[in-house]
Amino acid sequence: MTNPLTFPILHRLADGGFHSGEALAAHFKVSRSTVWNAVKHAETLGVEIFSVRGKGYRLSQPLNLLRADKISAALGSASNNVHLLVHDQLDSTNRWLMQQAANGAAHLSCAVTSHQTQGRGRRGRVWQSALGNSLTFSLLWRFDTGAAALSGLSLAVGLALGQAFAEMGVTVALKWPNDVLVEYRKLAGILIELQGDMEGPSAAVIGVGINLRLPERMLAQIDQAAIDLQSLKAEAVDANVVLGIVLKHMLQVISRFEQEGFAALVADWQAMHVYHQQPVRLLMPDATERHGVVAGVAEDGSLRVMTDAGEQRFTSGEISLRKGVA
Repeated sequence: MTNPLTFPILHRLADGGFHSGEALAAHFKVSRSTVWNAVKHAETLGVEIFSVRGKGYRLSQPLNLLRADKISAALGSASNNVHLLVHDQLDSTNRWLMQQAANGAAHLSCAVTSHQTQGRGRRGRVWQSALGNSLTFSLLWRFDTGAAALSGLSLAVGLALGQAFAEMGVTVALKWPNDVLVEYRKLAGILIELQGDMEGPSAAVIGVGINLRLPERMLAQIDQAAIDLQSLKAEAVDANVVLGIVLKHMLQVISRFEQEGFAALVADWQAMHVYHQQPVRLLMPDATERHGVVAGVAEDGSLRVMTDAGEQRFTSGEISLRKGVA
């Protein structure tokens, strides 16, 4: 259940100072009890708010809420091409943007939310997200080609993320087909959904989730090894700046992918692959396993693996990749 006053109050509190219940009530033209109810609802989103008699309400720690002007500033000149759609809360940026795409949303529409309530990952996983802890957004890219020509797109997006994190001073590795890792722990993930037919014009909704800050209670809810960006940075992480930098690199890399195909990106992607020329296990949809050594990725984004039967190629589908035994 949502409270329509929660996020407006959080935006007022984001300056880090005390705001009295009386002043907030006067500003929003509501009762002090209505303000109190909105504050209590904020606490259910994982936000800790101090209440001090005689002073009012204050956030226990800074809260980076998303703002279009800050994102555009970080994005730079490319901000003229992106249609930013900033929300306080959505169930899923991918689901929302898929609906907008079907209704004619513009190329390079980007939906981003401060709080995602029903985020989805690959293979039906839930993307764990709490207010201020994750950056979740989706970018709509309209292609003249059909969906059949978009194999390798998730790898291209991964490469863009790797380059964006490098600009932020963080060295990452990529895991085929769509994870970004640091020390074998997941920092970010990608989920792409397509509209259109296999031959004609198509649209891709490119969903990205980045762990910004993961408290212990949240780490306990994640079913795989994870890491957050804040633990890798000395200075405070600003979600607006992160999004601007990531979008800038996505525009550059996906534009090249669109013009030249994934073949032009293979070498750069392989240089970041955590399992390149390493033994791996592939967990197949029928619960069987395949074993081999990664030889690289093909021009269509499929994984090339040397097995006892020779080189085999695997497309992402429902395959899960794991480290093998040397």
